[in-house]
Amino acid sequence: MKKRGTPEADIQRAIVSLLRAVLPKGSIVHHAANEIAAGGRAGHVRQAILVGMGVHPGFADLVVLSQGKVIFLEVKSSTGRLRPAQEAFRDAVAEQGFGWALVRSVDDALAALRSHGFATRIAGTP
Repeated sequence: MKKRGTPEADIQRAIVSLLRAVLPKGSIVHHAANEIAAGGRAGHVRQAILVGMGVHPGFADLVVLSQGKVIFLEVKSSTGRLRPAQEAFRDAVAEQGFGWALVRSVDDALAALRSHGFATRIAGTP
């Protein structure tokens, strides 16, 4: 996979590619584009519009739905830290009984799926 100088985006692309290959047919791996990178007035206006349309602060990078299970994956680089809004989202998700995991690699993502009881097409997994 081509590296683009954006460590979290590179990790996320690798995770999405792998999960789409190993999860059972019909599974959904979705990225919620939650923030506008553009600054200035136009960026602030667009972000306000998106919040009004349902964008939730701190929403996880990926949502995985498979065989009646849901897990939210927050992708970070090896040095990335959660923002307060991401911590609040994690806590809200846990309070509602959904899975959430901080992942920094493909291996972390697979481990998160295993620990939350997701089936994959990889030998030796549930």
